[in-house]
Amino acid sequence: MIPTPGIGEPDGRMGLQTQVTPIGEEASAFHNGPLLWLCGLISAFVLILLLVAMVRFRRSANPTPSRNSHNTAIEIIWTLLPVLILVGIAIPSIRLLRHQYSPPPADVTIKVTGHQWYWSYDYPDMGVTFDSYMLKEANDPNRQPNQRARTDNDGPPLFAVDNRVVIPAGKVVKFLVTADDVIHSFAVPAFWIKQDANPGQVHETWVKVDRPGVYFGQCSQLCGARHGFMPIAVEVVPQAQFNQWIGQQGGKLPGGAQVVQASAPLATATPAAAAPTAGSAIAATATNQPATAQN
Repeated sequence: MIPTPGIGEPDGRMGLQTQVTPIGEEASAFHNGPLLWLCGLISAFVLILLLVAMVRFRRSANPTPSRNSHNTAIEIIWTLLPVLILVGIAIPSIRLLRHQYSPPPADVTIKVTGHQWYWSYDYPDMGVTFDSYMLKEANDPNRQPNQRARTDNDGPPLFAVDNRVVIPAGKVVKFLVTADDVIHSFAVPAFWIKQDANPGQVHETWVKVDRPGVYFGQCSQLCGARHGFMPIAVEVVPQAQFNQWIGQQGGKLPGGAQVVQASAPLATATPAAAAPTAGSAIAATATNQPATAQN
């Protein structure tokens, strides 16, 4: 699947990426609505107070300074007003957190493990496991001869990967996030998820994406010298196409459901250690052409 420019990838805009999950839409509306207006009003109010103080209480206009040190009414106002503002912010914030950390039952579970410096993914209920590495540029001197170079169809530079995470559209997907060396962070801005991956701990986050497409993220924790080279690519596809991909990877559907195979082979199935090519498998399904598995 070819990424859509401006959707699920950085495009230089000022502000948040277009959100494609219910949590992301709720958080974006809260951020761009009440919070933004409140910040603007407070900033304008403080600026006005500063200008008034600079003009009205300058030395030339007040050669004899006031000796007043207390004003009960003003002190009550500047104590209660911030409290009311914080309460007003807290109510929608707590509601958002409750929605974020009270996920519905998961349709698909994916274990995400951060390594220095790549990601590995495991679908424990379906028997699919693979690693995901960043695709290097064609002119990158560090690219090995057997490594495929990035193209624009793969995604933006520093974000395209050899094996994408594949999830079904309209389904609840639970991510179990951990690490095996240092602290990483699994972050996809369009999904409104950013979950630390701590060694020895398993943290949970979830998404539900109705719009098929390709969405990019990256490790958002300073995890070492190649911290900037740990991209994340998630491909959201219809359920039937997801089932075909699971079958192509040698996996099985939960409950023993029959996997409907594609009319043409999606790709040559590879062992888990050989990192099956998720992105190429889905592209092959879309074009009904065989794809070549990549290492």
